[in-house]
Amino acid sequence: MDETDTDAVARLRASAHPVRLRILSLLTAEAMSAAEVARALDLTHANASYHLRVLHDVGELVVEGEEKIRGGVAKRYRYDATRQHPDRLSGVDDRVAYARANAVEVERRLLGAGTGSATSSDLEAWVSVEAWHRALDLLHEASHLLHDEARPAGTAGTVHISLTTHAFTMTGGLEGEAARWVPREEQGR
Repeated sequence: MDETDTDAVARLRASAHPVRLRILSLLTAEAMSAAEVARALDLTHANASYHLRVLHDVGELVVEGEEKIRGGVAKRYRYDATRQHPDRLSGVDDRVAYARANAVEVERRLLGAGTGSATSSDLEAWVSVEAWHRALDLLHEASHLLHDEARPAGTAGTVHISLTTHAFTMTGGLEGEAARWVPREEQGR
């Protein structure tokens, strides 16, 4: 990604915040108003409104509808993960900030982990470009599957899950165009 892409940098900086990461996760399953987000995440209404506005202003959220309440209008926001781009992260400093925000959020989630299925993985290795691209395709597919299947909190028959992925090329091997990945569904466009 071009590090001078100010829109991408703004999106990254807006989402590199633990509360905003929680909001994005919450709004994957259903559209909600600021009041509903505030109740779900135990925030003040003003705080929820502020974070929603920041995320909306950089294009991370869409307004799915509006409803009249007590003489005013409440916007209902939704996060559409399919609008994301795999190369949305900017420079190393921005990616580190995003990783730190993710780490805080993953720690919060782990403290609430239940019994059941789980997997973790950590790897720094050298692999073929083909294996790397296949792994990215699988991670991309899994992420989109779970975003597409997200349901409102507490829906009967659902399991409360957490998924965080970070996969990136490192220096020392092939980089840039030689290692560039295009999601399988975008190939041939």
